[in-house]
Amino acid sequence: MNQSSMEERFRYDCSGKWFKGSVHVHTTNSSGGLTVAEATAFYAEAGYDFICITDKIVPFIGGTDDRYPLLVLGGIELDANDNQGSYYHVVCIGGVKGISAKMGLDEAIERVRTQGGILVWAHPHTSNNTVVEGLRHGFHGVEVFNSIAQIAFGKGMGAFHWDASLVHQPDMLGFATDDAHFIKEVPAEKGGWIMVNAPELSRDAIMASIRMGNFYSSSGPLFKSISIEQGNRIVAETSPVIYARLVGAGGMNKYRGTANKEPMTDIHFRLPDDWSYARLEIEDAAGKIAWSNPLLRGTDN
Repeated sequence: MNQSSMEERFRYDCSGKWFKGSVHVHTTNSSGGLTVAEATAFYAEAGYDFICITDKIVPFIGGTDDRYPLLVLGGIELDANDNQGSYYHVVCIGGVKGISAKMGLDEAIERVRTQGGILVWAHPHTSNNTVVEGLRHGFHGVEVFNSIAQIAFGKGMGAFHWDASLVHQPDMLGFATDDAHFIKEVPAEKGGWIMVNAPELSRDAIMASIRMGNFYSSSGPLFKSISIEQGNRIVAETSPVIYARLVGAGGMNKYRGTANKEPMTDIHFRLPDDWSYARLEIEDAAGKIAWSNPLLRGTDN
């Protein structure tokens, strides 16, 4: 790839506003402990702008509804074996009309896809999925971090599955989620979210930006902006962090840190032209991480 093509393929447009969202949320419609109204209040009080209701095998259609204190996207979580016997959880953001428990997983996935929904491979470590299984269905994204799966099972990190998949599917997006169930045994934590850059807080604008990957995921730190300049220089303005990593395939990586763990808020890396993909990570003093999506869109886009 040449330098001009990097600029043309650069994924991020930070000219809009940042909106905070939780996109894996359960309610009393299936396995959750709060009603939709209670769940929306829970996140609104924490300063979130939107959530996606993803009850298991129960579609939440969404639509214009002023009853809720924030934007609510329709969704569902699929929980089943596919036609080859592999077991998955799949979070679907939008595109859930007509989905029912009677459908097979493969049929439901294609129904969501054809309706413009976003398919997210949920907690692959917890579900004991292989990378080959994840690539089989061409998911739009994967959970790079699932807060409850990490707290309860120690299996909430999806970076291995994401990086191994990016070698073959360089546009796969990364999502941090709560997987909130609001049950007594597992305290509700607002531990994983996405920050979407969009011109406005509307269903169409948020969905369009998620589809384009114009968002990042976080368990703590913030990207205030991510840009490219001088052809291949990646520049990011962040909240205070102590580590920054430009992550590529295999052992390809670049790292920045401070000698005495003094916080930094300006990050920059030169992106080599022979990397098949690159994503940006930042980590704060508490060990919390934020993840960009692959910085360049695939050549087919």
